[in-house]
Amino acid sequence: MIWTLVGVIIAFALIVVLIRRKVNFGVSLCIGALVVGVFSLETIQLIDIPKAFIEASIYSFKDQQIVTDTIELAVLTTLIYMLAKALQETGSIKKLIDSLRTMFSKGGTLGFIPAVYGLMPSLPGGAILSAPMVDEEGDIFKLDADQKNFINIWFRHIWEPMYPVSAAMILICSLQFSNINIYLLMFLNIPACIAAIIIGFIFLKKCMKKAPVRKKEPHKNYQGFIFLLPAIAPLFFYAVLQFFNFPQTRSFLIGIIFSIVLLFFLTKLGVKEYVQILKKSFTWKLFIAIFGIMIFREMFEVTGANVMIATLFGSLAAPALVMIIVLPLFLGLLTGYNLGAIALSYFLVEPFFAATGLPILGLTSVVFISALVGYLVSPIHLCNVLSSDYLHTDTTRIYKWFIPSALCMLAVQVIVVLVVFGVH
Repeated sequence: MIWTLVGVIIAFALIVVLIRRKVNFGVSLCIGALVVGVFSLETIQLIDIPKAFIEASIYSFKDQQIVTDTIELAVLTTLIYMLAKALQETGSIKKLIDSLRTMFSKGGTLGFIPAVYGLMPSLPGGAILSAPMVDEEGDIFKLDADQKNFINIWFRHIWEPMYPVSAAMILICSLQFSNINIYLLMFLNIPACIAAIIIGFIFLKKCMKKAPVRKKEPHKNYQGFIFLLPAIAPLFFYAVLQFFNFPQTRSFLIGIIFSIVLLFFLTKLGVKEYVQILKKSFTWKLFIAIFGIMIFREMFEVTGANVMIATLFGSLAAPALVMIIVLPLFLGLLTGYNLGAIALSYFLVEPFFAATGLPILGLTSVVFISALVGYLVSPIHLCNVLSSDYLHTDTTRIYKWFIPSALCMLAVQVIVVLVVFGVH
Protein backbone atom coordinates (compact mmCIF):
# COMPACT_ATOMS: atom_id res chain seq x y z
CA MET A 1 0.00 0.00 0.00
CA ILE A 2 2.74 2.45 0.94
CA TRP A 3 4.46 1.90 -2.42
CA THR A 4 1.24 2.70 -4.27
CA LEU A 5 1.02 6.04 -2.48
CA VAL A 6 4.69 6.74 -3.25
CA GLY A 7 3.95 5.94 -6.91
CA VAL A 8 1.00 8.35 -6.92
CA ILE A 9 3.14 11.17 -5.50
CA ILE A 10 5.87 10.53 -8.07
CA ALA A 11 3.28 10.25 -10.86
CA PHE A 12 1.64 13.58 -10.00
CA ALA A 13 4.99 15.34 -9.72
CA LEU A 14 6.11 13.84 -13.03
CA ILE A 15 2.86 14.85 -14.76
CA VAL A 16 3.24 18.47 -13.62
CA VAL A 17 6.89 18.56 -14.76
CA LEU A 18 6.02 17.05 -18.15
CA ILE A 19 3.13 19.47 -18.69
CA ARG A 20 5.37 22.42 -17.88
CA ARG A 21 7.90 21.07 -20.37
CA LYS A 22 5.14 21.16 -23.02
CA VAL A 23 4.74 17.37 -23.23
CA ASN A 24 1.24 16.43 -24.46
CA PHE A 25 -1.17 16.20 -21.53
CA GLY A 26 -2.48 12.80 -22.60
CA VAL A 27 1.02 11.38 -22.99
CA SER A 28 1.96 12.81 -19.59
CA LEU A 29 -1.02 11.07 -18.00
CA CYS A 30 -0.17 7.75 -19.68
CA ILE A 31 3.36 7.97 -18.27
CA GLY A 32 1.91 8.83 -14.86
CA ALA A 33 -0.46 5.86 -15.08
CA LEU A 34 2.46 3.57 -15.89
CA VAL A 35 4.35 4.86 -12.83
CA VAL A 36 1.32 4.23 -10.57
CA GLY A 37 0.98 0.72 -11.99
CA VAL A 38 4.66 -0.17 -11.54
CA PHE A 39 4.70 1.05 -7.93
CA SER A 40 1.54 -1.00 -7.22
CA LEU A 41 2.97 -4.39 -8.23
CA GLU A 42 2.76 -5.52 -4.61
CA THR A 43 -1.05 -5.44 -4.88
CA ILE A 44 -1.68 -6.06 -8.61
CA GLN A 45 -0.19 -8.35 -11.25
CA LEU A 46 2.05 -7.12 -14.05
CA ILE A 47 -0.58 -8.07 -16.66
CA ASP A 48 -3.05 -5.69 -14.96
CA ILE A 49 -1.08 -2.68 -16.23
CA PRO A 50 -1.60 -3.25 -20.00
CA LYS A 51 -5.12 -4.52 -19.26
CA ALA A 52 -5.93 -1.17 -17.61
CA PHE A 53 -4.69 0.68 -20.71
CA ILE A 54 -6.87 -1.48 -22.97
CA GLU A 55 -9.90 -1.42 -20.64
CA ALA A 56 -9.87 2.39 -20.60
CA SER A 57 -9.44 2.68 -24.35
CA ILE A 58 -11.43 0.19 -26.38
CA TYR A 59 -12.21 -3.20 -24.81
CA SER A 60 -14.06 -4.29 -21.65
CA PHE A 61 -12.60 -7.50 -20.24
CA LYS A 62 -15.51 -7.68 -17.79
CA ASP A 63 -18.17 -7.58 -20.53
CA GLN A 64 -15.88 -9.15 -23.15
CA GLN A 65 -16.81 -6.64 -25.83
CA ILE A 66 -15.49 -3.59 -27.64
CA VAL A 67 -16.49 -0.27 -26.07
CA THR A 68 -16.39 3.05 -27.93
CA ASP A 69 -17.12 5.57 -25.15
CA THR A 70 -13.55 6.88 -24.96
CA ILE A 71 -13.15 7.05 -28.74
CA GLU A 72 -16.43 8.97 -29.11
CA LEU A 73 -15.44 11.44 -26.40
CA ALA A 74 -12.01 11.95 -28.01
CA VAL A 75 -13.57 12.54 -31.44
CA LEU A 76 -16.09 14.98 -29.96
CA THR A 77 -13.51 17.17 -28.21
CA THR A 78 -11.36 17.18 -31.37
CA LEU A 79 -14.31 18.27 -33.53
CA ILE A 80 -15.19 21.05 -31.05
CA TYR A 81 -11.65 22.35 -31.38
CA MET A 82 -11.84 22.14 -35.19
CA LEU A 83 -15.12 24.11 -35.21
CA ALA A 84 -13.58 26.77 -32.95
CA LYS A 85 -10.54 27.12 -35.19
CA ALA A 86 -12.68 27.15 -38.33
CA LEU A 87 -14.77 30.01 -36.88
CA GLN A 88 -11.53 31.92 -36.42
CA GLU A 89 -9.86 31.02 -39.71
CA THR A 90 -12.93 31.89 -41.81
CA GLY A 91 -13.22 35.32 -40.17
CA SER A 92 -16.65 34.43 -38.78
CA ILE A 93 -15.76 35.48 -35.24
CA LYS A 94 -14.49 38.87 -36.45
CA LYS A 95 -17.75 39.49 -38.31
CA LEU A 96 -19.72 38.55 -35.21
CA ILE A 97 -17.69 40.95 -33.08
CA ASP A 98 -18.10 43.74 -35.64
CA SER A 99 -21.85 43.32 -35.26
CA LEU A 100 -21.57 43.34 -31.49
CA ARG A 101 -19.72 46.67 -31.66
CA THR A 102 -22.83 48.28 -33.13
CA MET A 103 -24.87 47.35 -30.06
CA PHE A 104 -22.75 48.64 -27.19
CA SER A 105 -21.39 52.00 -26.15
CA LYS A 106 -19.17 53.19 -23.32
CA GLY A 107 -16.94 50.13 -23.57
CA GLY A 108 -19.53 47.34 -23.42
CA THR A 109 -17.83 45.75 -26.39
CA LEU A 110 -14.73 45.26 -24.23
CA GLY A 111 -16.57 42.58 -22.30
CA PHE A 112 -18.43 41.07 -25.21
CA ILE A 113 -15.40 40.56 -27.44
CA PRO A 114 -13.71 37.98 -25.16
CA ALA A 115 -17.14 36.65 -24.14
CA VAL A 116 -17.84 35.73 -27.76
CA TYR A 117 -14.52 33.92 -27.97
CA GLY A 118 -15.59 32.20 -24.76
CA LEU A 119 -18.13 30.34 -26.88
CA MET A 120 -15.09 28.33 -28.01
CA PRO A 121 -14.01 27.00 -24.59
CA SER A 122 -12.15 24.00 -25.99
CA LEU A 123 -9.69 26.25 -27.80
CA PRO A 124 -6.54 26.23 -25.61
CA GLY A 125 -5.17 29.71 -25.06
CA GLY A 126 -8.23 31.21 -26.77
CA ALA A 127 -7.79 34.51 -24.92
CA ILE A 128 -4.95 35.34 -27.32
CA LEU A 129 -7.53 35.62 -30.12
CA SER A 130 -9.45 38.39 -28.38
CA ALA A 131 -6.40 40.11 -26.87
CA PRO A 132 -5.61 42.26 -29.96
CA MET A 133 -9.19 43.55 -30.16
CA VAL A 134 -9.44 44.15 -26.40
CA ASP A 135 -6.10 45.96 -26.60
CA GLU A 136 -7.32 48.17 -29.44
CA GLU A 137 -10.73 48.83 -27.86
CA GLY A 138 -9.14 49.42 -24.44
CA ASP A 139 -6.85 52.10 -25.86
CA ILE A 140 -9.92 54.05 -26.94
CA PHE A 141 -11.00 54.22 -23.29
CA LYS A 142 -7.48 54.76 -21.90
CA LEU A 143 -7.28 51.48 -19.97
CA ASP A 144 -3.91 50.21 -18.77
CA ALA A 145 -2.45 46.80 -19.66
CA ASP A 146 -3.51 45.14 -16.39
CA GLN A 147 -7.11 46.29 -16.71
CA LYS A 148 -7.26 45.04 -20.30
CA ASN A 149 -5.70 41.74 -19.27
CA PHE A 150 -8.24 41.10 -16.50
CA ILE A 151 -11.16 42.00 -18.76
CA ASN A 152 -9.86 39.76 -21.54
CA ILE A 153 -9.26 36.71 -19.35
CA TRP A 154 -12.30 37.09 -17.10
CA PHE A 155 -14.91 37.62 -19.81
CA ARG A 156 -13.32 34.87 -21.92
CA HIS A 157 -14.36 32.37 -19.20
CA ILE A 158 -17.72 33.69 -17.98
CA TRP A 159 -19.69 30.98 -19.83
CA GLU A 160 -17.65 28.04 -18.59
CA PRO A 161 -19.68 27.37 -15.42
CA MET A 162 -22.72 26.47 -17.55
CA TYR A 163 -21.58 26.06 -21.17
CA PRO A 164 -22.36 22.41 -22.06
CA VAL A 165 -20.34 22.26 -25.30
CA SER A 166 -17.07 22.09 -23.41
CA ALA A 167 -14.81 19.10 -22.98
CA ALA A 168 -14.68 19.58 -19.18
CA MET A 169 -18.46 19.56 -18.69
CA ILE A 170 -18.98 16.71 -21.16
CA LEU A 171 -16.33 14.69 -19.33
CA ILE A 172 -17.66 15.22 -15.80
CA CYS A 173 -21.20 14.32 -16.93
CA SER A 174 -20.06 11.28 -18.90
CA LEU A 175 -20.89 7.68 -18.00
CA GLN A 176 -17.41 7.12 -16.55
CA PHE A 177 -17.71 10.06 -14.14
CA SER A 178 -20.95 11.42 -12.58
CA ASN A 179 -23.30 10.08 -15.30
CA ILE A 180 -25.76 12.94 -14.84
CA ASN A 181 -27.76 14.90 -17.39
CA ILE A 182 -25.57 17.69 -18.65
CA TYR A 183 -28.46 20.17 -18.69
CA LEU A 184 -29.12 19.58 -14.99
CA LEU A 185 -25.52 20.56 -14.20
CA MET A 186 -25.77 23.50 -16.59
CA PHE A 187 -28.93 24.73 -14.85
CA LEU A 188 -27.49 24.30 -11.34
CA ASN A 189 -24.35 26.22 -12.32
CA ILE A 190 -26.29 29.29 -13.52
CA PRO A 191 -25.64 31.21 -10.25
CA ALA A 192 -21.86 30.88 -10.73
CA CYS A 193 -22.22 32.15 -14.29
CA ILE A 194 -24.39 35.09 -13.20
CA ALA A 195 -21.88 35.89 -10.45
CA ALA A 196 -19.06 35.89 -13.03
CA ILE A 197 -21.00 38.24 -15.32
CA ILE A 198 -21.87 40.64 -12.48
CA ILE A 199 -18.27 40.71 -11.22
CA GLY A 200 -17.03 41.37 -14.76
CA PHE A 201 -19.39 44.26 -15.37
CA ILE A 202 -18.73 45.81 -11.96
CA PHE A 203 -15.04 45.85 -12.84
CA LEU A 204 -15.78 47.15 -16.34
CA LYS A 205 -17.94 49.96 -14.97
CA LYS A 206 -15.21 50.91 -12.51
CA CYS A 207 -12.67 51.09 -15.36
CA MET A 208 -15.02 53.25 -17.43
CA LYS A 209 -15.51 55.96 -14.81
CA LYS A 210 -12.72 58.13 -16.17
CA ALA A 211 -12.87 56.88 -19.75
CA PRO A 212 -13.45 59.41 -22.56
CA VAL A 213 -16.68 59.23 -24.55
CA ARG A 214 -16.34 57.62 -27.98
CA LYS A 215 -16.60 60.40 -30.56
CA LYS A 216 -17.66 58.30 -33.51
CA GLU A 217 -20.28 55.58 -33.24
CA PRO A 218 -19.67 52.48 -35.39
CA HIS A 219 -21.73 51.81 -38.50
CA LYS A 220 -24.77 49.64 -37.79
CA ASN A 221 -24.18 46.10 -39.05
CA TYR A 222 -26.08 43.07 -37.76
CA GLN A 223 -25.17 40.51 -40.42
CA GLY A 224 -22.44 38.96 -38.27
CA PHE A 225 -24.95 37.65 -35.72
CA ILE A 226 -25.68 34.75 -38.09
CA PHE A 227 -22.37 33.23 -36.98
CA LEU A 228 -23.80 32.59 -33.51
CA LEU A 229 -25.71 29.67 -35.05
CA PRO A 230 -22.76 27.24 -35.36
CA ALA A 231 -21.91 27.85 -31.70
CA ILE A 232 -25.41 27.18 -30.36
CA ALA A 233 -26.67 24.53 -32.83
CA PRO A 234 -25.16 21.60 -30.85
CA LEU A 235 -27.25 22.64 -27.83
CA PHE A 236 -30.42 22.29 -29.92
CA PHE A 237 -29.40 18.87 -31.22
CA TYR A 238 -28.61 17.68 -27.72
CA ALA A 239 -32.01 18.79 -26.39
CA VAL A 240 -33.92 17.12 -29.24
CA LEU A 241 -31.96 13.85 -29.33
CA GLN A 242 -32.38 13.30 -25.60
CA PHE A 243 -36.04 12.62 -26.31
CA PHE A 244 -34.89 9.65 -28.40
CA ASN A 245 -32.61 8.38 -25.60
CA PHE A 246 -29.42 9.17 -27.52
CA PRO A 247 -26.24 9.00 -25.44
CA GLN A 248 -24.98 12.47 -24.44
CA THR A 249 -21.71 12.23 -26.33
CA ARG A 250 -23.33 11.04 -29.56
CA SER A 251 -25.96 13.78 -29.36
CA PHE A 252 -23.23 16.42 -29.23
CA LEU A 253 -21.25 14.65 -31.97
CA ILE A 254 -24.19 15.00 -34.35
CA GLY A 255 -24.66 18.64 -33.35
CA ILE A 256 -20.99 19.55 -33.81
CA ILE A 257 -20.84 17.84 -37.22
CA PHE A 258 -23.95 19.78 -38.24
CA SER A 259 -22.32 23.04 -37.06
CA ILE A 260 -19.18 22.37 -39.11
CA VAL A 261 -21.32 21.79 -42.20
CA LEU A 262 -23.51 24.82 -41.39
CA LEU A 263 -20.45 27.05 -41.11
CA PHE A 264 -19.40 25.99 -44.62
CA PHE A 265 -22.69 27.25 -46.07
CA LEU A 266 -22.65 30.44 -44.00
CA THR A 267 -19.14 31.40 -45.12
CA LYS A 268 -19.87 30.59 -48.79
CA LEU A 269 -16.32 29.34 -49.29
CA GLY A 270 -15.34 26.79 -51.89
CA VAL A 271 -15.28 23.14 -50.83
CA LYS A 272 -11.53 22.83 -51.37
CA GLU A 273 -10.77 25.99 -49.39
CA TYR A 274 -13.02 24.96 -46.49
CA VAL A 275 -11.54 21.46 -46.36
CA GLN A 276 -8.07 23.00 -46.18
CA ILE A 277 -9.20 25.11 -43.19
CA LEU A 278 -10.53 22.00 -41.45
CA LYS A 279 -7.30 20.13 -42.13
CA LYS A 280 -5.35 23.04 -40.68
CA SER A 281 -7.63 23.02 -37.63
CA PHE A 282 -7.18 19.31 -36.89
CA THR A 283 -5.07 18.32 -33.89
CA TRP A 284 -4.24 15.05 -32.15
CA LYS A 285 -3.59 16.77 -28.82
CA LEU A 286 -7.12 16.70 -27.41
CA PHE A 287 -7.74 13.23 -28.87
CA ILE A 288 -4.72 11.84 -27.03
CA ALA A 289 -5.59 13.83 -23.89
CA ILE A 290 -8.95 12.07 -23.55
CA PHE A 291 -7.29 8.65 -23.81
CA GLY A 292 -4.70 9.71 -21.22
CA ILE A 293 -7.43 10.86 -18.84
CA MET A 294 -9.35 7.59 -19.10
CA ILE A 295 -6.21 5.46 -18.75
CA PHE A 296 -5.03 7.38 -15.69
CA ARG A 297 -8.48 7.07 -14.12
CA GLU A 298 -8.63 3.33 -14.82
CA MET A 299 -5.17 2.77 -13.33
CA PHE A 300 -6.21 4.55 -10.14
CA GLU A 301 -9.22 2.26 -9.81
CA VAL A 302 -7.30 -0.92 -10.64
CA THR A 303 -4.60 -0.20 -8.06
CA GLY A 304 -7.05 1.14 -5.48
CA ALA A 305 -5.00 4.34 -5.26
CA ASN A 306 -8.12 6.53 -5.17
CA VAL A 307 -9.44 4.75 -2.08
CA MET A 308 -6.02 4.91 -0.40
CA ILE A 309 -5.72 8.65 -1.01
CA ALA A 310 -9.27 9.28 0.17
CA THR A 311 -8.49 7.31 3.35
CA LEU A 312 -5.30 9.32 3.84
CA PHE A 313 -7.04 12.67 3.45
CA GLY A 314 -9.92 11.40 5.55
CA SER A 315 -7.49 10.90 8.43
CA LEU A 316 -6.80 14.64 8.39
CA ALA A 317 -10.19 15.12 10.05
CA ALA A 318 -11.14 17.87 7.61
CA PRO A 319 -14.85 18.03 6.68
CA ALA A 320 -15.67 16.00 3.56
CA LEU A 321 -17.05 19.04 1.73
CA VAL A 322 -13.82 20.95 2.37
CA MET A 323 -11.84 18.14 0.74
CA ILE A 324 -14.25 18.11 -2.21
CA ILE A 325 -13.64 21.85 -2.69
CA VAL A 326 -9.90 22.03 -2.00
CA LEU A 327 -8.57 19.08 -4.03
CA PRO A 328 -10.07 20.09 -7.43
CA LEU A 329 -9.09 23.71 -6.80
CA PHE A 330 -5.52 22.72 -5.95
CA LEU A 331 -5.18 20.47 -9.00
CA GLY A 332 -6.66 23.18 -11.23
CA LEU A 333 -4.05 25.61 -9.90
CA LEU A 334 -1.29 23.04 -10.28
CA THR A 335 -2.08 21.89 -13.83
CA GLY A 336 -3.57 25.06 -15.35
CA TYR A 337 -5.92 22.75 -17.24
CA ASN A 338 -9.63 22.50 -16.36
CA LEU A 339 -10.21 19.21 -18.16
CA GLY A 340 -7.18 17.68 -16.48
CA ALA A 341 -8.05 19.03 -13.02
CA ILE A 342 -11.49 17.43 -13.20
CA ALA A 343 -10.08 14.18 -14.55
CA LEU A 344 -7.45 13.96 -11.81
CA SER A 345 -9.57 15.14 -8.89
CA TYR A 346 -13.02 13.63 -9.42
CA PHE A 347 -12.15 10.06 -8.51
CA LEU A 348 -9.97 11.28 -5.64
CA VAL A 349 -12.86 13.12 -3.98
CA GLU A 350 -15.59 10.67 -4.97
CA PRO A 351 -15.10 8.54 -1.81
CA PHE A 352 -15.95 11.65 0.26
CA PHE A 353 -19.34 12.12 -1.43
CA ALA A 354 -21.33 9.84 0.88
CA ALA A 355 -20.15 11.67 4.01
CA THR A 356 -21.66 15.00 2.85
CA GLY A 357 -25.25 13.81 2.52
CA LEU A 358 -25.52 15.84 -0.71
CA PRO A 359 -26.74 14.35 -4.02
CA ILE A 360 -24.39 13.59 -6.89
CA LEU A 361 -25.63 16.59 -8.88
CA GLY A 362 -24.73 19.11 -6.18
CA LEU A 363 -21.34 17.53 -5.52
CA THR A 364 -20.52 17.40 -9.23
CA SER A 365 -21.30 21.12 -9.41
CA VAL A 366 -18.93 21.84 -6.51
CA VAL A 367 -16.12 19.76 -8.06
CA PHE A 368 -16.62 21.42 -11.46
CA ILE A 369 -16.60 25.01 -10.18
CA SER A 370 -13.71 24.35 -7.76
CA ALA A 371 -11.56 22.94 -10.57
CA LEU A 372 -12.59 25.84 -12.79
CA VAL A 373 -11.54 28.45 -10.21
CA GLY A 374 -8.15 26.81 -9.65
CA TYR A 375 -7.56 26.57 -13.39
CA LEU A 376 -8.77 30.13 -13.95
CA VAL A 377 -6.16 31.75 -11.70
CA SER A 378 -3.33 29.30 -12.41
CA PRO A 379 -0.15 31.05 -13.62
CA ILE A 380 0.37 28.21 -16.14
CA HIS A 381 -3.18 28.51 -17.54
CA LEU A 382 -2.46 29.04 -21.24
CA CYS A 383 -4.97 31.90 -21.60
CA ASN A 384 -3.23 33.74 -18.76
CA VAL A 385 0.21 33.15 -20.25
CA LEU A 386 -0.66 34.19 -23.82
CA SER A 387 -2.91 37.14 -22.96
CA SER A 388 -0.38 38.54 -20.48
CA ASP A 389 2.42 38.11 -23.00
CA TYR A 390 0.49 39.91 -25.75
CA LEU A 391 -0.47 42.80 -23.47
CA HIS A 392 3.09 43.03 -22.07
CA THR A 393 2.11 42.39 -18.47
CA ASP A 394 2.01 39.48 -16.02
CA THR A 395 -0.88 37.42 -14.61
CA THR A 396 0.29 37.96 -11.04
CA ARG A 397 -0.27 41.71 -11.46
CA ILE A 398 -4.03 41.14 -11.76
CA TYR A 399 -4.25 38.72 -8.82
CA LYS A 400 -5.50 41.56 -6.57
CA TRP A 401 -8.72 41.45 -8.67
CA PHE A 402 -8.47 37.94 -10.04
CA ILE A 403 -8.26 35.80 -6.89
CA PRO A 404 -11.06 37.57 -4.90
CA SER A 405 -13.31 37.49 -7.98
CA ALA A 406 -12.74 33.77 -8.62
CA LEU A 407 -13.20 32.82 -4.96
CA CYS A 408 -16.39 34.90 -4.84
CA MET A 409 -17.78 32.92 -7.78
CA LEU A 410 -16.90 29.65 -6.01
CA ALA A 411 -18.46 30.82 -2.73
CA VAL A 412 -21.69 31.74 -4.51
CA GLN A 413 -21.95 28.30 -6.09
CA VAL A 414 -21.17 26.37 -2.88
CA ILE A 415 -23.79 28.40 -0.97
CA VAL A 416 -26.37 27.76 -3.71
CA VAL A 417 -25.69 23.99 -3.61
CA LEU A 418 -26.01 23.93 0.18
CA VAL A 419 -29.23 25.98 0.10
CA VAL A 420 -30.82 23.95 -2.72
CA PHE A 421 -29.95 20.52 -1.34
CA GLY A 422 -29.81 21.31 2.37
CA VAL A 423 -26.88 22.00 4.68
CA HIS A 424 -25.29 18.88 6.27
